[in-house]
Amino acid sequence: MSNQPGGSTAAETDQPEAVEPTTGEATAAEATAGSDDGPSGEAGTDDAAAGHEAGADDAVSTGGRPEFAPGAIVLALVSTGWLAAMLWSTREAIHSTAAGVTAISLSAYALPGVITAALVTGATVALLATNRLGRATLRFLAAVGTGLLVGLVTAVAINLTYADNATTNTIAGTAAAAAIIGGAMAGARQARVVGAITLATLTAQIFVVLFSRARDPLSDLFGAGETQQSVLDAAKWVSRTESLLAGLLAGLAAYLYLTWSRRRAERRDGVASPLRWPAYLVAGAGAGLLLLLTEVIIRIGGRGLLDLAAALSEADEVAQTALGTSRVDNGIWVLFVGALTTLIVFGRTLGPRPVDDDEDEPAA
Repeated sequence: MSNQPGGSTAAETDQPEAVEPTTGEATAAEATAGSDDGPSGEAGTDDAAAGHEAGADDAVSTGGRPEFAPGAIVLALVSTGWLAAMLWSTREAIHSTAAGVTAISLSAYALPGVITAALVTGATVALLATNRLGRATLRFLAAVGTGLLVGLVTAVAINLTYADNATTNTIAGTAAAAAIIGGAMAGARQARVVGAITLATLTAQIFVVLFSRARDPLSDLFGAGETQQSVLDAAKWVSRTESLLAGLLAGLAAYLYLTWSRRRAERRDGVASPLRWPAYLVAGAGAGLLLLLTEVIIRIGGRGLLDLAAALSEADEVAQTALGTSRVDNGIWVLFVGALTTLIVFGRTLGPRPVDDDEDEPAA
């Protein structure tokens, strides 16, 4: 017996006369048609179809399984490798310089990349650990615990491989806090949205590193000359171009992940809970939100390191202020461009709104 509108069961309700069931068993469509007080069976058919659609929506929304984020193991491996690469590159840069002033400046410069990587890694590893947990409270507690474990491992790795000083302790403590916050984020109910945000952030961060090779040619293209003002203007345009492209790639990555996860859920379970446009909006803006969250974590946990680097000289103070402003601007650009990109791509996939034939009929 088909439960779909227009099937054999629903067609039986279109008889001109109501037929009472001869046995104690009645189909859902017949019961709906029998309870209809209208002059014909068409209203009963509409009610039966609506009932079937509502039941299907309930089945999709509950699903019987917790929301599953596909590809969590790949995201966890990539983000862990990215965090290890950021820690290694920071350590090499610090150890390659003479101790003291230069090491402090480089530590402050490299801190945002380490914190962003720790934030994403805490989220992806926690997402992997809690992917099959159904209860919301248990899932959140397990996600926070996983983030705490990632933070402890990161802090121990930094303390064992970096020089033992106040700068190292600041980096380790701030990175651990970022991993815990990322783990708590993975405890959200919408696991697919969290997976899309982490993928978008990784895409944007990897692009920024690759884009560094094109900064000098673009500076010349934007008119960087011998004067300081021309160099600053060119650097501003290079930074805006980088943020624009990073936001575009982040938005596309978030949309592709959500689309892929929905199709995989349909193949896996037969149904998939549809995500409305606010989910795509949050996923597209997620990379920018994490960058702004990174800045908040840095200015709270890494405040001492930033103040120490700014106190080295007047030029360092100006540089740290300019870098902080640039990071905030970059986060805002990535947030809005990513969200707009995801919404535009998602909107182009929507078909025309269905219109009922009996709707808006002129009165007799």
